[in-house]
Amino acid sequence: MTCQKAQEFLERAQVSVRESVNASKVRYGPQEALGLLPGISRLIVTRGQKVEQWDLRQEKPAEEELLRRLLGPSGNLRAPTARVGTTLIVGFQEAAYREVLGL
Repeated sequence: MTCQKAQEFLERAQVSVRESVNASKVRYGPQEALGLLPGISRLIVTRGQKVEQWDLRQEKPAEEELLRRLLGPSGNLRAPTARVGTTLIVGFQEAAYREVLGL
């Protein structure tokens, strides 16, 4: 489970989390997922070892393209999703988290 791996990584790295939402209890559908993007300048999406990045200040992917990457098979926001400053990272890949967190 990637959420557990992300939590374990953050604990080991001694990174404090300001706000946490349990994805099994609170669902973010398509509109809520898109609602996370205002104020985000960089979007990083991970799936396994694959990492995709967008500079949202320079390029704005179509809504359907964003939703394909933000939502999982259930139609809800993929977990884990983390906001670090103006970066939104979806999915867990340790190297990507290290880079975003400056570790």
